[in-house]
Amino acid sequence: MDGQVSDLMAKIGAKAKAAAAELACASSERKAAALVSAAAAVWARREEILDANCLDLDYGTEKCLSPAMMDRLKLDENRIRGIVDSLRSVAEQKDPVGRVLAEWDRPNGLHIQRVATPIGVIGVIYESRPNVTADAGALALKSGNAVILRGGSESFHSSEVIHDCMVQGLREAHLPEAAIQLIPTRDRAMVEAMLRAVEHIDVIVPRGGKGLVGLVQREARVPVFAHLEGICHVYADKDADLEKARRVVLNAKTRRTGVCGSAECLLIDWRFYTKHGAVLIEDLIKAGVEVRTEGELLKVPGTVRAKPEDFGHEFLDMIIAAKLVDGVEEAIAHIRKYGSQHTESILTENDEAAALFFQRLDSAILMRNASTQFADGGEFGMGAEIGIATGKLHARGPVGAEQLCSFKYLVKGDGTIRP
Repeated sequence: MDGQVSDLMAKIGAKAKAAAAELACASSERKAAALVSAAAAVWARREEILDANCLDLDYGTEKCLSPAMMDRLKLDENRIRGIVDSLRSVAEQKDPVGRVLAEWDRPNGLHIQRVATPIGVIGVIYESRPNVTADAGALALKSGNAVILRGGSESFHSSEVIHDCMVQGLREAHLPEAAIQLIPTRDRAMVEAMLRAVEHIDVIVPRGGKGLVGLVQREARVPVFAHLEGICHVYADKDADLEKARRVVLNAKTRRTGVCGSAECLLIDWRFYTKHGAVLIEDLIKAGVEVRTEGELLKVPGTVRAKPEDFGHEFLDMIIAAKLVDGVEEAIAHIRKYGSQHTESILTENDEAAALFFQRLDSAILMRNASTQFADGGEFGMGAEIGIATGKLHARGPVGAEQLCSFKYLVKGDGTIRP
């Protein structure tokens, strides 16, 4: 790492640490005011954001980004409205800092409280999605954390303008502008610098494809909240309602194929198939999805023979793997073998089957009769998310403002001594 990069990281990190100390004591009202002002700035400058996004889309085309990545990169007025709504939603949420998580009295005379507190400085490394600039900034601010953002080179211009709107909100609310910082260069060495900045950054959140997340998990010296892949399964049980199943399967795969909550594998119970035929497969093919399968399902016109690696693969495209299974136990075994512990959905009217599915699987998100595309912090009522975590320590599932808090113990006595 060259000296310039090290110096820039040290400068940004020192500012973030100082801002985090101030934010930890900031009032709920000032934090909310900053987010409301930022939302107004984003909407007022939407034409400027769209112009910047055009530059990014041209850059993405030159880099031959995949359709899924281009979809994540693209902004339009509706998506900008979504950014504005998200900022306002986070502003309206109850402040997670200072919540009393538990309290109790001890026979020794001590009164003990466990209280939510900010983590400190969050580092976010992300690809394509310029909206993450606003989402991550908002959630970090709400939870009293400073944040250092390193957007992808392809979203550089869009992120710059959105970040400027966030800083405008901080300024108008009289909060430190360094609370939300954007790495001002496309130099990839800054990613390595963030991953090693243990003296400045308390946790790293990567948001992007398998390559980025794998790199962060391998190289980071800073703790990481992450998921490597979104290999999401939908299982149509023998007792699934046909019309519900048809709606959910199509939505889970085709609503947006480039998001981590997109279904990548469809498991169909043999008894459902015997009763209803190949209707779920046929619906997908009619919608333009390439269905990669094996055995009996290859008899369905338009299907493609699956390779072994198609099961457990994140396509992020109009492609899905499909397989017949013999009951919920076999579906669970398949998911355990090939899943990534992200999101799985069971389609059934059978309470016992649903309960077994929920009990025996340990993915971060488990659903019943609902599309895996709901794996999203906004849909969970968090206003936004900084990412989906599939690890088992601290945070799992959508990471919102509450999940960006740690805790401390407040212990009160009255001249109390230990014998």
